[in-house]
Amino acid sequence: MKKIMLLMLLFLVTTISKAQSDIDALLAAGVEDAQRFANDYLAPGTNGLMHSMNSNWFNTADAKPLGGFEISVVVNAANVKDENKMFQMNTADYNNVQFVTGPSSQMVSTVLGQNDPTIFVEVEYDDPIFGSQTEQIELPQGIGSENISLIPTAFIQGALGLSKGIEIKARFVPKIDTDEVSLSMYGAGLQFEMTKWLPADKLLPVAISGLVAYTHLDGSYDLTNSSTVEGENQRVESDVNTWLFQLIASTKLPVINFYGGLGYIKGKSQSDLLGTYRVTNGFITSQDIVDPFSVTSEVSSVRGTLGTKLKLGFFRLNAEYHLSEYNAFSVGINFGFR
Repeated sequence: MKKIMLLMLLFLVTTISKAQSDIDALLAAGVEDAQRFANDYLAPGTNGLMHSMNSNWFNTADAKPLGGFEISVVVNAANVKDENKMFQMNTADYNNVQFVTGPSSQMVSTVLGQNDPTIFVEVEYDDPIFGSQTEQIELPQGIGSENISLIPTAFIQGALGLSKGIEIKARFVPKIDTDEVSLSMYGAGLQFEMTKWLPADKLLPVAISGLVAYTHLDGSYDLTNSSTVEGENQRVESDVNTWLFQLIASTKLPVINFYGGLGYIKGKSQSDLLGTYRVTNGFITSQDIVDPFSVTSEVSSVRGTLGTKLKLGFFRLNAEYHLSEYNAFSVGINFGFR
């Protein structure tokens, strides 16, 4: 699971860690240009992450009775579509960046894609001694260059039944803290079964529930060892918050059940490039840039869910698929009592 957690953070920091050799030139072109590119480059990855981390909040609409509980280990993955792999970069929107060859507006890789062939841009900056100078840099590749087309998440989840069809849920990722990476995630949800309030609840072959859930992710990446730019305390810190509102329906059979629903995801991600960056213009002059920029992305999307669940005593296994802006699939191994 630890490797999956590290992959989660990859989508928050790739714009920096995969392109460290280019940060000097990008910042020399100006913080505004570096921020504009980073925002367009990273947004598809963080948006896909927000869809992935909202999978498998439920595996039935049948709320647990008072004292019923379930512990789950869940693994999710959002699919990367072709339209998420590239974005239109128009250098007319930049102050000091031009393509080396080709038109001023071209499709270039996002954090999820690949530039094939390699794309170069020319960055212009002002040197106080030598005047206007240019430098040629290669635009960063995305994870498509490594044949990765999924955005993974994983967590441990618990659910506890209360009275009158109410069930509370919580999920978390055990904190990962290495020399370079720190990551933690937690969430809470409330599911309420409306069919439990009907007199004929025991006779109905289906259950219908509503769900509201919140998920939060914190991540940081220490750039000290990977940065080629001189400076101090260089790092990326990311903060992701999402809400899920879901209507759920499921069968109520002894062994195999099917469930589905219609939901709405809303979320926001913010990644901050922090620390001091000593940008060198040519060989003589330099300037310190402190906490250069923040990049943000938001999602607001309807999704549909289809899933199935197998119950064998205390052991349950479920699998589901979500149709949305980023399609996602998920599997869960569950242990519980009701």
